[in-house]
Amino acid sequence: MPDATHPYLHGHHESVLRSHRWRTAENSAGYLIPALWPGAHVLDVGCGPGTITVGLARCVGEGSVLGIDAAEAILDDARAEAATAAQRNVSFEVGDVTHLDFKSGTFDVVHAHQVLQHLADPVAALAEMRRVCRPGGVVAARDGDYAGMFWFPDDPELEEWRSLYRRVARAVGGEPDGGRWLPHWARRAGFADVEISASSWCYATPDERSWWGALWAERLTRSSFANQAVDSGLALERDLERLATAWRRWASSHDALFVIPHVEILCRG
Repeated sequence: MPDATHPYLHGHHESVLRSHRWRTAENSAGYLIPALWPGAHVLDVGCGPGTITVGLARCVGEGSVLGIDAAEAILDDARAEAATAAQRNVSFEVGDVTHLDFKSGTFDVVHAHQVLQHLADPVAALAEMRRVCRPGGVVAARDGDYAGMFWFPDDPELEEWRSLYRRVARAVGGEPDGGRWLPHWARRAGFADVEISASSWCYATPDERSWWGALWAERLTRSSFANQAVDSGLALERDLERLATAWRRWASSHDALFVIPHVEILCRG
């Protein structure tokens, strides 16, 4: 949930939201679930359409979860998700992770999924998350790592896509290899106890390949990422069309797979 000064690189095109809606507490915050308990009060920063947030709310029983995002429009999707799930202990409001409008020690758990890699100052964001978490509570974060992604079959144009993505992300102030930086950022934010783990997403079935390849083909030509790439002078529209074709080509391969590694941290103290 980048702030207004550093808007979210991907934006909220339907191709982006389709991938966000796929995320659940189980497939995207499994490392955190064992650390939750009935009655816990949780803040989920950068909640997007709320699918992870609602899952966290199921885990805390009589507790509560508040999801915040800098993009007000996406919160309507989040509220609809909660209503569909009949999850009444979850709510949503606009917020900025770099300036959280809560008293110190308000929450038992503060969580961020795929947020810190998009921020110009992830250390300041973690310090703010630490401030609003009570002593003895948990600050949790999970981020992917673009340099660590791998796929089959090899394709020089997918390598070109990754190189372009990393350059565009850094041009707007982010760190696309944020996963590997998480422990370092946490310690700089003042955490003395940082538990580190890793997990991955793997897209390898025919349906998964078709879904993932189509998502990226659309992102490259229709999302805010496409606008940022062109506006920054890092790509031409014809380059993006060519790379979109490479994604569709990858998706059509019977042996194709794509793996995204993530680093996860549970921070205390």
